Amino acid sequence: MFLFRIRRHRHPLVAGIVPALLLTACAHVAEPPAASPGVAAGERGFAGGVVSVSHPLAARAGADTLAGGGNAVDAAATIQFVLNVVEPQSSGIGGGGFMMIHLADERRTLIVDSRETAPAAASADMFAGMDFRQASTSGVSVGVPGTLLGIELALERWGSMTLAETLKPAIELARDGFAINRHLAARTADPRAALYPATAARFRGDDGTPLPPGHWLKQPELARTLALVAVGGSAVFYRGEIADAIVAAQRQSLIGDDGRGRMTQADLAGYRPRVRKPVEGHYRGFTIQSMPPPSSGGLTLLMMLRLLERYPIGGDDAGWGFGGRHTLHVMAEAMRLGFADRAAWMGDDDQVPVPVAGLLSDCFLAPRGALIDLGKRMATPDAADPWPCHEHGAMSGDEASLAAQDEAKGTDTTHFTVVDRWGNVVSFTSTIESAWGSGIMVPGYGFLLNNELTDFNLTPRADTASGDPGSNDVAAGKRPRSSMAPTMVFRDGRLVLAYGSPGGSTIINSVLNTTLNLIDHRMDLATAIAAPRFSVTSARGTIRCEAGLPDDAITHLVRLGHEFGQDVDPPRCDADIGSVQAIAIDPESGRQHGGADSRRQGTVIGLP
Repeated sequence: MFLFRIRRHRHPLVAGIVPALLLTACAHVAEPPAASPGVAAGERGFAGGVVSVSHPLAARAGADTLAGGGNAVDAAATIQFVLNVVEPQSSGIGGGGFMMIHLADERRTLIVDSRETAPAAASADMFAGMDFRQASTSGVSVGVPGTLLGIELALERWGSMTLAETLKPAIELARDGFAINRHLAARTADPRAALYPATAARFRGDDGTPLPPGHWLKQPELARTLALVAVGGSAVFYRGEIADAIVAAQRQSLIGDDGRGRMTQADLAGYRPRVRKPVEGHYRGFTIQSMPPPSSGGLTLLMMLRLLERYPIGGDDAGWGFGGRHTLHVMAEAMRLGFADRAAWMGDDDQVPVPVAGLLSDCFLAPRGALIDLGKRMATPDAADPWPCHEHGAMSGDEASLAAQDEAKGTDTTHFTVVDRWGNVVSFTSTIESAWGSGIMVPGYGFLLNNELTDFNLTPRADTASGDPGSNDVAAGKRPRSSMAPTMVFRDGRLVLAYGSPGGSTIINSVLNTTLNLIDHRMDLATAIAAPRFSVTSARGTIRCEAGLPDDAITHLVRLGHEFGQDVDPPRCDADIGSVQAIAIDPESGRQHGGADSRRQGTVIGLP
């Protein structure tokens, strides 16, 4: 993690150090802690805004925007465009995302949904006969991109700067170049970086070898594209020459005609972002808001928290506390239950109704929670039916309402969080899905196309006999189910925390781990983010974990029957899960704090 303090203008002065991991059990939280969650004792914080970003150049651009008088939405737009340049493998204008915005003066939270959509010619069986690798590296996987139009909408409604102003730093970096970090250098060794000629020409050496750390990367085609957008707005992307180039590019395929994309110019011209309300739940006196459908992230997170609330997660009794054997066991079981119900019921509720209120109800979750036994691992749970518990009309997802291969999907997403001097906050998760997306760069325009449609069920699940609605089956104009979970936490109506993570389906569990660390284990932001993570992303329940969790707790999980997907005994915790970027706001003083993840080149910049 990098920590900078900006004085007046834009010069970094002070570097911070990530504290040691907190591996001992902490006192159980029966009531909300008196101190502001996430804030280390004696930490002064900032008043002029904070950015927490996975790359220092993007963080600097966002902080400069705040220092120049921009608000959190302006800074978020600037950061996202710069990330397209410095983390091209993770997100960009060829993809989509979810921008969660808290408007301080209005005490209102909303989400700009720029998730990609399936083209009009898409069908439920369009991936028939393809495995994930085949589907995800051909044009058939490319969804209609939404990021650019979503940012433009957010700037027009809640920003104070023009689209052109927020694009300027990205244009300059793409044109003039930058030294790539070890994270991007390592990703250039990925086969997807060399599947198609235009991609390989930019992200491999002249001899076809991966780029080394420190390589000075210039992207003149991307600079030209962003400059065109700066002059003409999103219209030049969704219509005209760039749209024609996108349609032509997604006709590429490694598996013949069946792999060619189905997108047309009409699909691009017809794309619209959505403005949505967050899903909301409560945990130990805090109100938690997160991403609604078409993401499964917020719902699954809130379900798991409700399942865990009856346990002394933060207690100091034997087996509880951080890394305790009981803590990890109940976390694993709650994750298994959440992912079982996610698989059946969650998708794009603009097309297939999602029983949001039913899934979050005591009526539904009480019998689900009763399946958790401290003495043994439950059998693989099936999805339960939430519809009998559902209250119709509990949530509306559209704008008018506002007055087994999952592990491989979406792991190179990115997340960042911003707060401005007025207390407005943006928590933004965006992606092109897999590392390098589909692997297809739009020739002559320098940006990568997503492979987001592989987030749909590759094999249709709709089955009237079993009652499976096929919530995430492919359909024309439908948004694929996501795991992204930009999240905000409130106490007594005031925002105190905002965070999120990349990581495909592990996003949900990275956000869960962070929430428990901050609320139950009373960690400060840096410690909560650095602490080793624990993840299960299916009903079957194969555990992935990071180094640093206690050996005796892992051995206990094996004794209970938990699976680690390894042939070694005891299993190793050697995964690398997520990259959380977070901010905290002291509700009494209003002082702002940031934490960033060293799993990438996480950077916090604060303004006094």
